[in-house]
Amino acid sequence: MDINSIAKLAGVSRATVSRYLNDGYVSAEKRKVIARVIKETGYVPSQQAQTLRTGKTNIVGVILPKVNSHAVSRMLAGMTLEFNDAHYQTLLANTNNNKETEVSYLQLFAEGNQVDGIILIATVLDQEHRRALDALRVPVVILGQDMEGYSSVFNDDYRSMLQLCRKVLPNSVHPAYIGVTQEDVSAGQERRRGFLDACAELGLDVPADAMGTSPFSLDGGYECAESLMSRHPELDTFVCATDVIAFGALTCAREYGRRVPEDVQVTGVGDSDLTRVVTPSLTSIHHHYQTSGREAAKLLIEAMTSKDVVPREIRMSYGIMMRNSTR
Repeated sequence: MDINSIAKLAGVSRATVSRYLNDGYVSAEKRKVIARVIKETGYVPSQQAQTLRTGKTNIVGVILPKVNSHAVSRMLAGMTLEFNDAHYQTLLANTNNNKETEVSYLQLFAEGNQVDGIILIATVLDQEHRRALDALRVPVVILGQDMEGYSSVFNDDYRSMLQLCRKVLPNSVHPAYIGVTQEDVSAGQERRRGFLDACAELGLDVPADAMGTSPFSLDGGYECAESLMSRHPELDTFVCATDVIAFGALTCAREYGRRVPEDVQVTGVGDSDLTRVVTPSLTSIHHHYQTSGREAAKLLIEAMTSKDVVPREIRMSYGIMMRNSTR
């Protein structure tokens, strides 16, 4: 069964069926007949043929750092709602936080008619990324970082961390910070800067060796907290760059006989589901990950369907969720 057969059964021209399949103008009467024939025959248009006719694949590439992340899963949930409504399929490329793999996927998607557009859920952006992005012939939206010259949706990491620390650190004398790589501008640099500026406002001195760097993992948070407490047993607060790191720090503090929050406060970022069920419940920053995914998808759909779209930046709002891990 092909488009010529559908045209013959419907008593219309091949061109009319083609317009119908591509949402072109077809009279209501003919549209009804074609729809009936397609339903009765079970005809499914060839994606390859449609791509050849229209130059469109109706596929969006999503490059993501890891699938087992609360933030990433929520972003995906949001963007797929928008893409499904707009009849786009999504092709996921998992990089396992490897920036060379991110660049290789960008280069792959740049070749031929692979996808109609790309969302890059970014952690680290460098000159290799910039060259690969500049070589793209399809629209791209950056999610999670702000990159000049490209449409982007990102969290207010600096202000959210500043506000969290303004609430928590008045009850602290010796705070510590467990961050992530400084190559990550949003989660690494901006959250660390928010912590340090809040400490400066409150007159809190933070020694350089009371600031650690952890992988995005529970084990990393545990090991970093253990190392910080061995150097500074007087520490009374762990401000952590992510919830997962905070879970590790909280576990470490309790296993070393520190009461949370009486002896040590612990905070995270992300407001993942576990923040409400761990004991004690974790104070955290709520970022609107699902909404940010939807906004990124909307920007990309607009870029894929319109001409002369100007790059836009969307900075998301946030909430401070005060719970039992802080005083």
